[in-house]
Amino acid sequence: MAKTNPGRFFEDYQVGQVIDHAVPRTVGAGERALYHALYPARHALYSSDEFARGCGLPESPLDDLAAFHVVFGKTVPDVSLNAVANLGYAEGRWLRPVYAGDTLRSSSEVIGLKQNSNGKTGVVYVRTRGMNQRDEVVLDYVRWVMVRKSNPDAPAPDTVVPDLKKVLSVDDLVIPEGLDFSNYDFTLAGEPHRWGDYEVGETIDHVDGVTVEEAEHMMATRLWQNTAKVHFDATFRPDGQRLIYGGHVISMARALSFNGLANAQMIVGLNGGAHANPCFSGLTVKAWSEVLDKAKTNAPGVGAIRLRLVATRGGAPFALKGEDGKYLPDVLLDLDYWALMPI
Repeated sequence: MAKTNPGRFFEDYQVGQVIDHAVPRTVGAGERALYHALYPARHALYSSDEFARGCGLPESPLDDLAAFHVVFGKTVPDVSLNAVANLGYAEGRWLRPVYAGDTLRSSSEVIGLKQNSNGKTGVVYVRTRGMNQRDEVVLDYVRWVMVRKSNPDAPAPDTVVPDLKKVLSVDDLVIPEGLDFSNYDFTLAGEPHRWGDYEVGETIDHVDGVTVEEAEHMMATRLWQNTAKVHFDATFRPDGQRLIYGGHVISMARALSFNGLANAQMIVGLNGGAHANPCFSGLTVKAWSEVLDKAKTNAPGVGAIRLRLVATRGGAPFALKGEDGKYLPDVLLDLDYWALMPI
């Protein structure tokens, strides 16, 4: 009997299947330090316990995207080990902050399947939940991924494409208990711009860029225990290149967005996202944002701002798609999310 795990292929999934993922992960302060070493992350709420306490939290949480990567990484051996590409996200909600000492685990339910016309691959839709040691859900999101078939002659499953919300409403968002921006310190946060200073339709060029290095990408992917072959094995792709983990690009772009959005402190909702073009070592990632919507919340001093975050490989800011409706070649990421900001 084989002892090794070849991973699941498209024909191995069934709608309604629930997969409890292996290897729970206890996170600590070192996780934050390494995250901030990998990315130019400087949001004050995730850098200082004292700043976080001034905003009503017991201490500084783990960065939202670091928590996302930990939860995501658990799913890879069961969902995307044999993936061709991670295609998109929807209905993502951060439900509770993750603090040092928390233990995270993940569970996914297959909610959709669609074989591609070439008969060699198919798209798998899963809803993943990340839980802490108290069985509290800290994160919930949907993603869909293109997966190879092991046997091209295996019959195609019935097509099921889930009906997903295009945008979360502000009522769908969960504000962390106790969060209060009434006495927010803009000087320590790094910028004076508050929720009321941003207008729907406004675009922001974040100016800075970071060249992606192979070593840092490999370290990040190992940190999140992401075992997808395309990120490690240079023989797995015909071009001999390791594909940079899409989450690495998300975190890089989010960190770059500090310059212009330093007070967009907490990510609480993920409306949608697409990895428009592959990213490889040596590319320089830049970012720009567009304000899509704004809403007030019931938390004191806290507003919600909906942002489009676009990562490019040095392309002109604010250029997204061509006349054919397809993403321009320089666009790496198109992410639509809700963040919390002081009013």
